[in-house]
Amino acid sequence: MNPLGSPKCAGRLLMALAAISSILMIAGCGSSSSGPTPNNSGFSDSSLTGTYVFSSSGDDADGYPLALAGAFTANGSGGLTAGTMDVVDPNVGVEAGLTISGSYEVGTDGRGQVSLSNSVGTFVLDFVLSSTSHGVVTEFDSNGSGSGTLDLQSSITSLAGNYAFSLSGADSGRNSFASVGAITVSTGDAVSGVQDFNDYGTPVLGETPSGSASLGSGTGPGTISLSSNYGTLGFDLYPIDSTHWKLIETDDIEFLSGDVFSQPSTSITAGPYAFTMLGGTTVPVGNGGFVTYNSTSNTFSGSEDINDDGTVVPGVTFSGTGGTPGTGGRLVVALTDFSPATSWVVYPSSGGLLMLEADSANITVGAAYAQTTGATVAASQGYGFNLSAFNTTGDYLENDIAQFTTTTSDTFSGAIDISDDYGNGTALAQDQAFGGTYVAPNSNGEGSAATTVKSSDYLSFNFYAVDSSTFLVLETDTSSGPIGAQIGTGVFLEQSSSQAQVRAQSHIALAHPVRPHSAFKRK
Repeated sequence: MNPLGSPKCAGRLLMALAAISSILMIAGCGSSSSGPTPNNSGFSDSSLTGTYVFSSSGDDADGYPLALAGAFTANGSGGLTAGTMDVVDPNVGVEAGLTISGSYEVGTDGRGQVSLSNSVGTFVLDFVLSSTSHGVVTEFDSNGSGSGTLDLQSSITSLAGNYAFSLSGADSGRNSFASVGAITVSTGDAVSGVQDFNDYGTPVLGETPSGSASLGSGTGPGTISLSSNYGTLGFDLYPIDSTHWKLIETDDIEFLSGDVFSQPSTSITAGPYAFTMLGGTTVPVGNGGFVTYNSTSNTFSGSEDINDDGTVVPGVTFSGTGGTPGTGGRLVVALTDFSPATSWVVYPSSGGLLMLEADSANITVGAAYAQTTGATVAASQGYGFNLSAFNTTGDYLENDIAQFTTTTSDTFSGAIDISDDYGNGTALAQDQAFGGTYVAPNSNGEGSAATTVKSSDYLSFNFYAVDSSTFLVLETDTSSGPIGAQIGTGVFLEQSSSQAQVRAQSHIALAHPVRPHSAFKRK
């Protein structure tokens, strides 16, 4: 049993959360009289109508891992008519299947907030919509800080099919922990497959889990169990549609959460991909770039930018050789000149190539997405932005939500909400003026940006075009920059108030990256 999940610890945090919930009130994101005038991207409260699945993964106010997942029904006019959520934190254990009530607001720029009240307390999620069916999320309250996604749910009647998944979080000792794999769910909801783990730099590869799965009802979750030589892990399951689910571990043994995607094919498609990866054991490390898969020779070649604990090295070329494809298209790739990994395990899915570092050098996890060449950042276009990062100078986790609109002169302006977890509390900055300049993507699809907050230099990042609507982000701030050494990944997405705009961003996974062990705060 996890001693941190004891009734004494749980009671202590529940009282704290109850006190917090009495002072947390939903704020009109994008409508503050003291903040910048929000851009008009055509959004309003009616942009949230229907049932949405949400997730966030990060840290609580004491620096312990905190994951949220659930579903709520929005009435199109600022109210919630139904909802269920799970709160998982080794600081208190597991609170699953909580009935939620609350309200929400959406600004004209697509930024908004939803307040989720339950028997534990009140949680507030900041979001920015890229369409009425998808958005990116930051937890924005005094309970903790994290990042995730918001997706319109479609009704499904069966879980049967082939899937790949990517999960990250912490083990029972609060060490960095991640897992990827592939499963088949039968028409009788039996589960079989293959699963790989990296536990704080110790890979456990090629496990063969079995188990069962079930659908929930209403906004309530279904369940799935995966039993192997590694042990039995139990999850709540919130389906978005037949191609995409959210998982959150509820067994109080390990603390994983993430995404499950359908597998239309178990073969990796040849061609170029944009990718990012993030993680770390003792120090944080992030990678971003492009990789091309040659299906004839079963080889990879590419170029990566590296941010290793605040040391940025751009344009490092690398190569890789795949082994024999296994169950679910599982491919173990031996890497040459890639940092920090010497080996990946890769699974194809409708949500991209799901990748986990499969060696003892470090622990990183990420995804690669099939690239459309010739992508551009459009002028006079609105974008939603999310970043999840580690600041090594201040030893804290930062999660940002922003909206910006570009000009014809490679500049942009908008508003940003910043949530910093210092391990002894959460600092929130809302409706800050956000702007900057960007360098348009080159022929490979790579660009860069330098941002300001309230006209002062802020963070910098490189970005990698998946297509003209989806751009992956690698933060490039070093110890000499205005915010110190900060290592993070994220995404910015073209905005459209039309529900028809689902494209690739409906499958962009923002499962929170593993956090370096040295950064966890202990009581």
